[in-house]
Amino acid sequence: MTTPDHGIRVAVSTVIVALRRHPETGELALAMPLVRRVTEPFEGSWALPGGWVGVDEGLEESAATRLFETTRVQPRYLEQLYAFGDVDRSPDRVVSIVYWALVRGDETPGVPDDWNVRWFFAEHLPRLAFDHDRIVDYALWRLRNKVGYSRIAQAFLGDRFTLAELRSVHEAILGRRLDPANFRRQVAQSDAIVATDEVSSGGRHRPARLYRSNPLLAFADNGPLGSDRPPAPPTGT
Repeated sequence: MTTPDHGIRVAVSTVIVALRRHPETGELALAMPLVRRVTEPFEGSWALPGGWVGVDEGLEESAATRLFETTRVQPRYLEQLYAFGDVDRSPDRVVSIVYWALVRGDETPGVPDDWNVRWFFAEHLPRLAFDHDRIVDYALWRLRNKVGYSRIAQAFLGDRFTLAELRSVHEAILGRRLDPANFRRQVAQSDAIVATDEVSSGGRHRPARLYRSNPLLAFADNGPLGSDRPPAPPTGT
């Protein structure tokens, strides 16, 4: 029998995914903030925000707290993604419990964009520290798969939105154009959104019907342990 290694440490990391306008194309694109490491290993390299699990904290609480400490983000959607624990992923034996946070535009103004924290578009990420490249690839793969069978795309939208806005989110996630008529038919066949009596205002086009998320459905089905509740604010904020 192998003796347990009590030197294993547990950390949390979070893949924050938002939609931002690409400065060159003007189109919505997936983007995420990264933090620059200030100590070895990988000093000066970019990495996912995270830190150690607090002694008196649960995993989700630790993820929410470390996320707020490094980026000031308090997302509505925070889901456990996967556990990464390969023996050679870090000079020390570290297991990372990875979460992902899907955030709306109005949840990101407080995120710094400077030497320590910087936004990057998902298609132009730098080489990341540790195995964080693999983690990001897995998170984006999960997101692109989930958008087809859940209402996870609506996590990026406000309380009211048009079908064109919802389609643009799907297109940004999938990285390809969608036929408007087909998309409208697919949405009409689902119960993910509910039409309101409101219409959009302003703009160059005629007012469009506004929709809202079906309050009876979660952004994603995470099973009996899943929850659509927002994480508790970090202590002292």
